Amino acid sequence: MPLDIVFMGTPDFAVPVLDAVAAAGHRIVAVYSQPPRPAGRGLSEVKSPVHRRAEALGIPVRTPKNFKADTDRAEFAALNADAAVVVAYGLLLPATVLDAPRFGCFNVHASKLPRWRGAAPIQRAIMAGDTVTAVNIMRMDAGLDTGPVCLGRDMPISTDMTAGELHDKLSALGAELMVDALAQLEAGTLKAMPQPQEGVTYAAKIDKRETRIDFAKPAHEIVNHIRGLSPFPGAWFEANLSGNPERIKVLRASAVSKNGEPGVLLDSELTVACGEGAIRIEELQRAGKQPMKAADFLRGARLAPGTHLA
Repeated sequence: MPLDIVFMGTPDFAVPVLDAVAAAGHRIVAVYSQPPRPAGRGLSEVKSPVHRRAEALGIPVRTPKNFKADTDRAEFAALNADAAVVVAYGLLLPATVLDAPRFGCFNVHASKLPRWRGAAPIQRAIMAGDTVTAVNIMRMDAGLDTGPVCLGRDMPISTDMTAGELHDKLSALGAELMVDALAQLEAGTLKAMPQPQEGVTYAAKIDKRETRIDFAKPAHEIVNHIRGLSPFPGAWFEANLSGNPERIKVLRASAVSKNGEPGVLLDSELTVACGEGAIRIEELQRAGKQPMKAADFLRGARLAPGTHLA
């Protein structure tokens, strides 16, 4: 029989999983998401992508700030769910919530656990130069992504893949795997294996202070840094284009075999010297503008060879 499910998620990454669980015929008795946040120039409150999608599906939505209040915990327990599906919800769940569903809480995590536990596994995997990641379906416990793994599938990371592209692929894969996990849970065949003790790494939340490009680093590290932060929040440098320093995001770049003083523009093709080698910028974005190819950028912003980018 279909399961009674509580779905807990917030960003775009979680929406395909919500859709897949609903399409599989399970009864989603409630959706939990982060509360609406002020956004845009008017700072009007905006509902999360999961919130909006749940409303479109006709599913009731709850948005507690946390589960510290006894009433919030009691309301969750009163749902009498068979399981909770948790995807990038954004809140740590207390033991009383984790233990409330009959079979527990199951998380879609976008890494090959125990590597990259934590908040930013997709970005960190690319920034570290990993060539393979995964989606794991984990039965949650009180630790930070420490629970036993029920299902997993690897995903290769190509040398030119951005975090945005990997995000979409892993989201779709996570939806597929969660449906499989719930089918096995329903059939009583779902198993969970403890995570290995070796190979634990943590994917810290991206700090704005680390988004600036450091041209003193080797070119291949800078390319990975750019890919891992593309399209958001974006790796950036400053250049003087109209009398004032302007912050420019780099969305795509490749390493090339050229040398020079780090941060100096080497030619008319946006090739920038690094600590080792150089990068050629292929796609970028000026503040308040749409992303553009390097050739289009250069038609409107003349940067002569020898210009220093900071």
